[in-house]
Amino acid sequence: MTVPLASDQSASAQGLLMPKLKYRFRVLFQNFGVTNETTEMTKQVVSVARPNLTFEEIALPIYNSTLKLAGRHTWADIACSVRDDASGSVMTLVGEQMQKQLDFLEQASAAAGIDYKFMTTIQILDGGNGADTPTVLEQWELYGCYLKGADYGELNYGTNEGVTIALTIAYDNAAQTATSVNEGGVGSIATGLGRTIGGSVTGVGLGA
Repeated sequence: MTVPLASDQSASAQGLLMPKLKYRFRVLFQNFGVTNETTEMTKQVVSVARPNLTFEEIALPIYNSTLKLAGRHTWADIACSVRDDASGSVMTLVGEQMQKQLDFLEQASAAAGIDYKFMTTIQILDGGNGADTPTVLEQWELYGCYLKGADYGELNYGTNEGVTIALTIAYDNAAQTATSVNEGGVGSIATGLGRTIGGSVTGVGLGA
């Protein structure tokens, strides 16, 4: 059952395509913290936002009208919530990452971004597990990440919820990398795409 289409536009037996499900995902962190034992961090993720991209607008006033062009782009910050476990694994990793960005005791900052930046990978999965290895349906790679904020939340006698840490992740660039079920998207190499100057294609496949 789906939207009716002409017989020459769709197979007669085709139904609605299976959607990606919000709760089938995982988040991987590379070079996060000091110990780099980030598997516990991955298992404690509660929620994460996918990248949000916007372009500034360039307005060109002309005779009786205005033309609009795409200007510089901006990647919005990512919100990621993680459970604060009783063993202190997540708290330790978050603390190590914050300390890499700034030594709070000595009030000394890192000399360069490469000293503290990490990489974040967000994957949407098909539900496989155990003997059935999960298939990655969609993969985002976020480059040049750092923690813009860490909200350790509140404690409350009146709730039955676990303690979480709300992380705000800023990053320089993002790309949808190819998986076994798709060829990628933003930032991936796409055949036939690129700028054309005098019939010649330049910059084919270069991402944002």
